[in-house]
Order: sequence, then structure tokens, then C-alpha cells
Amino acid sequence: MLSLAWKSLLNRRFTAGLILLSIALSVALLLGVERLRVESRTSFANTISGTDLVVGARSGAINLLLYSVFRIGDPTHNISWSSYQKFARHRFVKWTIPISLGDSHRGYRVLGTTDAYFAHYRYARTRTLAFAKGQSFDQVYQVVLGHEVAKQLGYQLGDKIVIAHGAGETSFALHDDKPFSVVGILQPTGTPVDRTLHVPLAGIEAIHKDWVRGRQVKGLQISAEEALKTDLTPKAITAFLVGLKTKIATFRVQREINDYRKEPMMAILPGVALQQLWDLMSVAEDALFIMSGMVVAVGLTGMLIVMLAGLHERRREMAILRSVGARPVHILWLIVGESLLLSLLGTLVGLILLYAGLIMAQPYIEAEFGLHLAIQAPTLREWLMLGLINLSGAMMGLLPGYRAYQQSLADGMSMRL
Repeated sequence: MLSLAWKSLLNRRFTAGLILLSIALSVALLLGVERLRVESRTSFANTISGTDLVVGARSGAINLLLYSVFRIGDPTHNISWSSYQKFARHRFVKWTIPISLGDSHRGYRVLGTTDAYFAHYRYARTRTLAFAKGQSFDQVYQVVLGHEVAKQLGYQLGDKIVIAHGAGETSFALHDDKPFSVVGILQPTGTPVDRTLHVPLAGIEAIHKDWVRGRQVKGLQISAEEALKTDLTPKAITAFLVGLKTKIATFRVQREINDYRKEPMMAILPGVALQQLWDLMSVAEDALFIMSGMVVAVGLTGMLIVMLAGLHERRREMAILRSVGARPVHILWLIVGESLLLSLLGTLVGLILLYAGLIMAQPYIEAEFGLHLAIQAPTLREWLMLGLINLSGAMMGLLPGYRAYQQSLADGMSMRL
């Protein structure tokens, strides 16, 4: 019956092609949304690993995670250098990575830090930051570029970069009297590190020596050379990452930081804050998935409508099949077989469209959003979704198949005016 159903579809190739295209597009959309959901979660989860606590000014856990790790949003307040040093010397703390944010370069965030960033920062579980070119900074006016920054802006080692005040894409307040020299370019990581410029904390202090409350003081310009002769110890930082000597001390150190009375600070567990972020986004994810599922349902319903509408024109075909010995149940399975074939072919074409779209969109999405879409075989969840679509497609053929089943030979051969 499947062979006969295939030949029947070929005889009505134009209509069948339209149904197939509708199913294929809906399948590609559904799987595309699912792939984006999974890869976005994986990308976020891989951004930071091996960090026990993230510490910043007291605010919300999600806000602290977003601006300190993902470079999204702005901090509510800074924390003093003395408070940072107190907990950096804590007996349970193994290492710390200070972070200073607030400046940018052509839309990319500038991050002030120390050598500890390149030594202890981990992503994708255990992977370390590696240099594609050059090395880490060892002087005040040096910068290490993330992979995407260097690629998109065309920077090479030795190029000069001017940092802008503020985190906006366009800024009219430039630290052009103190340019930074590119000394290193990191290998791609698929994380916000790729979209970040890394400079020494002393460099952040140097470019703001003649600035007060976000403005440059007229008549108090301090040259790059003069700034080097001053004390460049940071007065405050945005946040810091903490690695502990033992996991058992995590909650103890977290409680000490949260209860610190000299300054309002908070410490969060990255994994817990990330789960809170997913809980916040789950409503949007579910809504998008439901909409994609409805598109698939519309495609299958369209197939049902077309098959029901075509039964009247196929009465002679059914009558001829009955006249050569086909039983009513054969007519039923013929229609069901056609719907199953359309679903299977639509699923196959949908997969082809999905992977073709991934191949074409992968470079753009990775460059613009820093999200790596892995081109891999469908997951178990995706196979289950495809199986459900094909099962639903076959069931859609039951109603027109039953209608055809009820048609008699006399009804099919009779002339209707």
C-alpha cells in the first residue's frame, strides 16, 4: 500500500509538494527553536566554571551574575579595594579575580583585571584561556583582546586602542590621551570573553586620574607619563570571582561576605543564580515552544483539509481500486499511507532545511551574539519530537481514510450533476 500511496502522491505532485513544504517549514522552525534553546543554555552554562562565588555590591543575584560574568547591564555600585583585599586574604580563599567595568571601545566592554584572570578563569568546565597571538599584559597601557573584538575590528599586535568612558556603543568622552597597545589576542571561547577588552586594573586607574564623577576636570589634564608616577592602586572595583580551597567552606564564606557590616556586599553561587535566570526565562521559552508546536499543528491540519477536500475528486479512483479487488480497508490504509509518507518526507526535508540554515547562520549568530550553534545529529528529545510529528501525521489520515472507506463502488461510479 505504501508503494501505491507513493504513486498516488506522484500523480498529484503539485498539491502534495505544497503540503510537504508546509510540513517541512514547520518542522524546521520547531527544531530550530529547540536547538536555539539548548545551545543558549549550554553557552550560558559554559561561560564560567570552577568559580565558587561571585562577589559584588548588594543587589539582585541575577543582576550581579549578568554584569560580572556576561557583561550585560550595569552594576548598582562598586566595592572598595580594602574590602576586596580583606576577603582575598581569607584563610579559605585560594584565589580571586578582581573585575572593574564601566568603560568600552566601539561597543565592546573593557574589563580591568589582573594576571589572575588568565591564570584561574575557566569555561566549559575545565578549559583555560589561551592566546592565539601575543601574551598577557605586563605594563599599564597594554590590552589583551577577545577573539571577536580582534576579528571584527581588524586589530593586530602593536595596534593602538583608545578607550571610551561609559559602556554605550557611542561615546563622546574618550581617553584619547592615554592609548593602549595590543599585546595579546585570545583564542575563541564562545563566551563573553570573546567580546571583551582586558586591561590592567592600574590602567583603569591611570585613565581616570584626571576624571571626577565621570567627567574630565578642565585644567587638570594628567599625561600618560605623569599618571605612571602616581599611585595606581585601585580605590574600588566592580566585583570579584572567588575560588576556595575546599567546597565545604562555600556557604561559610558566602555568609561572612553577606553579613559584612563595613560595606553592603553579596556573594552568590554562579550555578544557583544561573538556575534562577533559567526559571525567569522559562515562561518565554515555553511560549516560544508552544508557538512553534502550533505551527506544526497548522501544517498537519492543512494536510488534513487538503486530503478531505480532494476526496470528492478521487471517488472514481477509489471506485476503480474497488473494482479490481481492493477492499474498503485497503482504501483506508492507502489514505493513511499517503499522510504518513507526506509526514516522513516533510520531516526529512525539514531536517535538511534546518541544517542548511544552521550552516549559513552559524557564522553570523556567533559573530553577532556570541552563541555557537553546534551542527550535530538530532538529540533524543528531537527524535521523540519528530516521531510524535510523524505519528500525528499518520493519525491525520484516519479521518479522510475513514470517509473513503465508507464510499461504495456504486457511489464512486455514479454520475453526480
